[in-house]
Amino acid sequence: MPSDVVDVAVGVLLSPEGRVLLGDRPAGKPWAGWWELPGGKLEPGESVIHALARELKEELGIELQHASPWVTYVHHYPTTTVRLFFCRVTDWHGQPQGLEQQQLKWVDIASALDLPDLLPATYPPLRWLQIPDRYLISPGQGQDSMPSFLARLQTALAQGVRLVQWREPRWHGQDMHAALEAMLALCHKAGAKVLINSAHGEALWPLADGVHFRAQDAKQTSTRPASLDNRLVGVSAHTEQELHMARSFGADFAVLGPVLPTDSHPGANTLGWDGFEALQQKAGLPVFAIGGQRATMLGLAQSRGAHGIAGIRQIID
Repeated sequence: MPSDVVDVAVGVLLSPEGRVLLGDRPAGKPWAGWWELPGGKLEPGESVIHALARELKEELGIELQHASPWVTYVHHYPTTTVRLFFCRVTDWHGQPQGLEQQQLKWVDIASALDLPDLLPATYPPLRWLQIPDRYLISPGQGQDSMPSFLARLQTALAQGVRLVQWREPRWHGQDMHAALEAMLALCHKAGAKVLINSAHGEALWPLADGVHFRAQDAKQTSTRPASLDNRLVGVSAHTEQELHMARSFGADFAVLGPVLPTDSHPGANTLGWDGFEALQQKAGLPVFAIGGQRATMLGLAQSRGAHGIAGIRQIID
């Protein structure tokens, strides 16, 4: 990384209605007229959150009440390299105003990427915002577990889960295919996306909305397949090296763990929240926490930098 990298705190202001705040760069600044997220450079000795609070006060006239770290992302412009500390901002006092002569607009997250003249470094967070924050995974126990899983899936969809992974590596044949199609139908009716685990052959990939790669499969494949360019791709990771590999692979997100002990893997080494947070800060892409996660832990996970939580059983109420 260049030695003259500029550290920038960036606020992703989110409204309860599913909108994000953007402002255009005022005249006289580089990239004038282009749309971006609010924020600014860290001053010497300043933490990310303190810098963000100061910048939001100076730019928008609001008092920061709650922000959580999200993704630290390095972007290379033609004349400078910036390290962007993206933080999700969900509570503030005051009404945002353009105190630096910038225009402001609230944009629906679902259509934010369609806005013309977006600053290049603004594309990644707007794309990440469209990834749901809870990720349900099928149990991997074959046909006998399907009735209970489909019932749990219906509950999850009713509770707003919008991302599901099909992971049944030991199950093959027409029964498996029929169960997959039943799950796809339930999910798509609810507007949820389905990823197929890379343990399944590529013949099944076109049926779903993307692929979730096991760490070893992503390493062997090396580069994101061109057939998945416009589809969602996740990668499992357990170490800093695997997170780096996921980013190099071109994944949209990673799943990192185990964070806490689980009944299915008693005695396994766990990261703990401190370990998860330390690794997540180096990921450069959204990271789900997995391992011992419960529905009530979503806020805790996000306070540690997680995009959301992933799991098989307990990420729904």
